[in-house]
Amino acid sequence: MAYTTLELTINNHIAHIQLNRPGKLNTLVLEFWQEMIDAFAEIEAEPSARVVVISSTGKHFTAGLDLNAFGSIAADMQSKTDPARLREQMRNNVREMQESFTVIEKCRLPVLVAVQGGCIGGGVDLISACDMRYCTEDAFFCIQEINIGMTADVGTLQRLPHLIPSGIVRELAYTGRRMMAGEAKEYGLVNTVYTDAEAMVVDVMKIAAMIASKSPLAVHGTKEMLNYTRDHSVDDALNYMTVWQSGMFFSNDLFEAAQANAEKREPVFDDLLVPRKLTRRMP
Repeated sequence: MAYTTLELTINNHIAHIQLNRPGKLNTLVLEFWQEMIDAFAEIEAEPSARVVVISSTGKHFTAGLDLNAFGSIAADMQSKTDPARLREQMRNNVREMQESFTVIEKCRLPVLVAVQGGCIGGGVDLISACDMRYCTEDAFFCIQEINIGMTADVGTLQRLPHLIPSGIVRELAYTGRRMMAGEAKEYGLVNTVYTDAEAMVVDVMKIAAMIASKSPLAVHGTKEMLNYTRDHSVDDALNYMTVWQSGMFFSNDLFEAAQANAEKREPVFDDLLVPRKLTRRMP
């Protein structure tokens, strides 16, 4: 599939999404929101993909929402159309934009993100949905929405409190100040800080390759359990774990890993099956 705001490649079990509008600071235009959904649908449909890396091009990861691209929405809000209908439409628009990052969280593959330069506004929403975050020394993170008179609405305020202390989230959200790379590392938002983007992407790809070498079924189960545990009580999560394990424990991957260990070789695992898209037959 051809994309206008990003590039997608899948090699050696690693799906690599690159934001690709460096001349425009990778601002998030209207096309981007649908293309993220399409890219993850393509990844889910490719059985060889076992891990996802998101990176960017140019000086900044993303300068956030392209406000010019949303001028038509603002114009609609000033029209003579019934205000209630406009607001119902706006609610649907926001839900669609939220889905562009929810697909990252729902993806059965781990998603790693590599950030250089500015990660502003919608960029923070994006990275908050990823499994692991890495950045360069010149990186900074900004909940920009408060600076333009709006509330962040596509995931930052819902996911960031699960990643860093609540007081820090609130400070960033209320003030719109920049969190620099060192502070992001201190509070655990990012795993590692690198000197430059090239070194970062090389190392993140090595981490992705390590994940891709593991049982894809076990990796999927691990992500499923971690996300479920975040949103439920320990007791509920333990109970869900028993249900999951009763169905997934006796897999070919388990026996292959044991045999490979005995034979002192690297295990070879089958790809996951492509999820089936069931269509409803009309009567």
